[in-house]
Amino acid sequence: MIKVIFSRRMIVALIMGFSCGLPLLLTKTILQAWMTEAGVDLTVIGLFALVGIPYTIKFLWAPVVDRFILPFLGRRRGWLLVFQVLLLFSIAGLGLTQPGKSPLMVALVAFLVTFFSASQDIVVDAYRREDLADEELGLGSSLYVNGYLVAARLLVAGGGMIMADHMSYKMLYVIMAAFMAPGIISTLLTPEPKMYGAPRNFREAVFDPFKDYFSRHGAIWILAFILMYKLGDNMAAEMTTPFYLKIGFSKTEIGSVAKIFGFGATMAGTLTGGVIMLRLGINRALWLFGALQALSTAFFALLAHVGYSVPLLTGVIAFENLSSGMGTSAFVAFMASITNKKFTATQYALLTSLMGVPRVFASAPTGFLAKYLGWETFFVACALIAIPGMLLLMKFAPWNQKT
Repeated sequence: MIKVIFSRRMIVALIMGFSCGLPLLLTKTILQAWMTEAGVDLTVIGLFALVGIPYTIKFLWAPVVDRFILPFLGRRRGWLLVFQVLLLFSIAGLGLTQPGKSPLMVALVAFLVTFFSASQDIVVDAYRREDLADEELGLGSSLYVNGYLVAARLLVAGGGMIMADHMSYKMLYVIMAAFMAPGIISTLLTPEPKMYGAPRNFREAVFDPFKDYFSRHGAIWILAFILMYKLGDNMAAEMTTPFYLKIGFSKTEIGSVAKIFGFGATMAGTLTGGVIMLRLGINRALWLFGALQALSTAFFALLAHVGYSVPLLTGVIAFENLSSGMGTSAFVAFMASITNKKFTATQYALLTSLMGVPRVFASAPTGFLAKYLGWETFFVACALIAIPGMLLLMKFAPWNQKT
């Protein structure tokens, strides 16, 4: 098992996860802070959320990546190098804009960052699916998620905000752009995965991936599962910060326990989940981790009942982040496992786009529900919402069917 964990394929999955996580918060958290300090109106800052649209519609241009093979580095690595280099220059270019004077130009460059970032995600997901053996998808996906978290939450959200206090945003974005280098070097050095037949025309590239997917048994049930598996977990997570503040925790306690300690617990969860999947398989892991996710959400109701208690907060955060990390690693591995390697980029882009729908739309009514149900009932309800998604597993991933 140690040999598998430290293999070339796993190291590449980790580094590529880092490259995919790096751009995300540079167009959100860091950019919001910069615009706020530049005196940009809050309404305009809010509208900047729209630059993230490419992440939710990336399946629209994924067929291009499947259809065309560039004349260098191969089908996957050629596209990956192009998008990574464009990302490096667009991130650095974002640092050259002036939010206080030309927010429209900022929006344009930020949109380019998210477009190239979403495009990189398409190719990385396809590469990982084709590079890893089926039995390695669980561990490889967990390492990818860990790399993603290190870049997005530790380097950018954590280190980036601290760096912004000690240097100009221009310099900050140039430094962050330089962190694309490990991904570019990895792309140049890693081998091209085996190609399982590229589409020969646009009909095969655009329509055949969907025809192939919907021709399989349980296709609709799988889509419903993707929408619902982490629904309750996402709804509960949306309200945790207001919840902590309402029951009396200070911002320092929230930052140190819920954010810093929680980050470590999430990373431990994703890695643990990957190792467990080597033993159990993906299907059984979805059952086990889904049950743990629901139970950990219910523990927030216990915290709401008890009230202010740092030891209990620490325990609840540890359990919730561990189980959420394990659930995410199994979820990502499952989506990879059901893609046809001939249409990996398009099918995976469709599934991951669908994965983001509950995070956007189901989060909207959570404040209303928490207000009128009360915290205890709200978190119990979020835990119960996990049940339909779990039951759907009986349709296409029964416990006795090891993947």
